[in-house]
Amino acid sequence: MIRLDGQRCICKTFQLSDAAILAQLVRDNKDYWGRFEPVHRDSYYTAIIQREKIRETLKLMKEQREYSFGIYTKDTFKLVGTISLYSIKRMPFLSGMIGYAIDQQEIGKGYAQEAIQLVSEFAFSQVQLNRVEAYVSPYNEPSVHLLKKTGFYEEGYLNQLLYINGNWMDHLLFAQTKTDFQARHYAKQKDSST
Repeated sequence: MIRLDGQRCICKTFQLSDAAILAQLVRDNKDYWGRFEPVHRDSYYTAIIQREKIRETLKLMKEQREYSFGIYTKDTFKLVGTISLYSIKRMPFLSGMIGYAIDQQEIGKGYAQEAIQLVSEFAFSQVQLNRVEAYVSPYNEPSVHLLKKTGFYEEGYLNQLLYINGNWMDHLLFAQTKTDFQARHYAKQKDSST
């Protein structure tokens, strides 16, 4: 198990025992998250399928190809979202993708911002990646703003990237490099010490 502690939240890799609570989270947010996700079968929202998904991510984690975390509140340890570092490529790329989703009842409380920062730091310092990328719908303005706020920069427009709700949807490509992350982190430390 990997645990990343922040001030507001904790990111902890999923274990098989988390299947029921994860299934509840995805059920509760089916319509909200479904605006920007592919359509899932009804079985996707069951503990049985979520346990299988966790089993697969644990296998990928052993191979250092994916890390899937639950986002938990620091004070009550309530599961409020998910964040993953996935599609990890080794040399000559040393890159990965980041994806996240927050419970619609917990939006605006800073959990996603802190989780992105924690997982980005993990990606650059522990996994030793050089680059982290994110895809986001141009219509998902809060997520676009969040990526910019956490140091990601827009690199391009990807036509018809994902099939969502019966349509091929365009996405924006955002990225952050280890050099960018370290410079931003250093600037924050410098500002807080003055």
